[in-house]
Amino acid sequence: MKDQSGNLYIADAIIALSILFVAMMMLNTLVSIPNPIYSGVSHDSKTSQDVMEILSGKVDFDDETFLDEISSILRENKNSKDSIRRVSALCEEKFDEFHLTNYRFIESNQLDSTVLAAGGDYSQAQNVSVATRNFDGYSYTLETW
Repeated sequence: MKDQSGNLYIADAIIALSILFVAMMMLNTLVSIPNPIYSGVSHDSKTSQDVMEILSGKVDFDDETFLDEISSILRENKNSKDSIRRVSALCEEKFDEFHLTNYRFIESNQLDSTVLAAGGDYSQAQNVSVATRNFDGYSYTLETW
């Protein structure tokens, strides 16, 4: 069967152009799908987990961590009011270095949930981030909002 008028070639070209058109439309759809902007979703650069990791981490094996330092002060002074005031002052200095404005740092094991340092109004806190670390018999909880 010979196609003298070229109808098969025209049908073949239309099918090829249709496939090409569908492929271009699919590519256009994929390109135009919006990507989420993750930096726009993030609210705070420092969560309480981040800060607690810094407070409990060592630079090298000879260094004392911040939690080790405040635990030593409390333990050596038998959790006296003076030692709690010293630790509170150290904590407030440390959190000022991190530029935290809304936080609450609590020891909940030895000192019966004593607030060691605080900033901001906790009664109006929303989206509270909480981190807890246990160190040498003391349980420290940091809440940021």
